[in-house]
Amino acid sequence: MALQCINHLAFITDDLTKTIRFYRDLLGMQLTAGIGHDGYRHYFFRMSDQASHIAFFEYDGASPMKSKFPGVRTSEPVGFDHVSFTVESKEELFSLKDKLEAAGFEVHGAVDHGLFWSIYFYDPNGIPLEATWEMMELLNIPAIEDDEPLDIAAEGAEAQPGHWPEVTRHTPAEEMVASSGNGLPMRESFLKRGLAKFK
Repeated sequence: MALQCINHLAFITDDLTKTIRFYRDLLGMQLTAGIGHDGYRHYFFRMSDQASHIAFFEYDGASPMKSKFPGVRTSEPVGFDHVSFTVESKEELFSLKDKLEAAGFEVHGAVDHGLFWSIYFYDPNGIPLEATWEMMELLNIPAIEDDEPLDIAAEGAEAQPGHWPEVTRHTPAEEMVASSGNGLPMRESFLKRGLAKFK
């Protein structure tokens, strides 16, 4: 049993149209699939490795998360929902299920989501996890099944130009510098111990 890659990271949004504009049109991810029904949507964006996705849930009552710089501690609710890992086959999916249950972890599923089967469980920190076996290959994207289709999704899978300003100032080489972060002592230690080298 091997986890191949991150299948998707799932987040929550209160505005899927703005989310599509950002991830597809500004960041250049492909809008690959989506489902929507009864005031609920779940849409997927594929990264350039053609395997990793991020996904968003939009539903009545969802609210934007409070902005928080990465790594800064907070007790506020955040917009993360779960992380899913890809497994290669149905046998691998059930092998993982068996392994988790033998170790005393509760597992929900398998659940057939139409394009893939999933099992759900929690790590010891309470982080919600999913393992996914992709049983279908999308032949034409975006593949959307939504009872109230979004006009923006009909624009296609690829980035749509004209929605964000063009770059007018490129950072010159002499300004390509970084401020000190808390990992500098780690880097110095790793270099000294032969555990890393500069690229």
